Amino acid sequence: MPCRGVRSGGGRGRTSVSAGLRDIFGNGPCPPGGVNIHVRTKEKGATLTVRNPTAVVFDVGNVLLRWDPRNLYRTIFDDEAEMEWFLSTVCTSAWNIEQDRGRDWDEAVALLVEQYPDHESSIRAFHERWEETVSGTIEENVALLERLRGAGVPNYCITNFSGPKFNLSKKRFPFLDGFDGIVVSGDERLLKPEPAIYKLLLDRYGLEADRCIFIDDSKANVEGARAVGMHAIHFVEPMDLAAELSRFGIAA
Repeated sequence: MPCRGVRSGGGRGRTSVSAGLRDIFGNGPCPPGGVNIHVRTKEKGATLTVRNPTAVVFDVGNVLLRWDPRNLYRTIFDDEAEMEWFLSTVCTSAWNIEQDRGRDWDEAVALLVEQYPDHESSIRAFHERWEETVSGTIEENVALLERLRGAGVPNYCITNFSGPKFNLSKKRFPFLDGFDGIVVSGDERLLKPEPAIYKLLLDRYGLEADRCIFIDDSKANVEGARAVGMHAIHFVEPMDLAAELSRFGIAA
């Protein structure tokens, strides 16, 4: 794990120790098990332990599965501009995220059909043909996940996902059923990057935040994980995720 981006405890005396860690370790990894650092703030001294993560926590959409509603709607709309209007005005991200928060799909569809009756069939397609929004897997990341499992690395999942749609996805992609623990937003009625959803994973499975490294394609969700003390990687293709994990001392 690169010794960087660590801060001392809360309060007015909160002090960044990133520079000090770099002075001690350069850009290399921390010693196995972490290192005790004495940090003096304006008010009093504090001792930190910077520890390597030992568990990997995955997001699903656009980390393990390729998800985009355009995968479906390009088969419905002949005109790209019309499709983009529909997705920015009717079946919007803000509408869809409420299903990830746990709203019933029939209720969500009825709400939009009432507002946009001329687009009823296209609206219903989001629900009825939802599986077509997933074009497949990000193969190299799924292969990495399987190697981690083979190496005995604890692996978990926090995903913003409708509960019923996640169950559909597990049938299509059985590897989604192999995590040591899963938190699905739609089942919990919590969303990333709310702190509560990360803390739920930690509490439910007896995990320590600084022993976990979280991977997500959303910068906001990555920052949410860091805010509760987890290590995190913002995944953007064509990132070599295995190489990024190895920088934190996790090899597969």
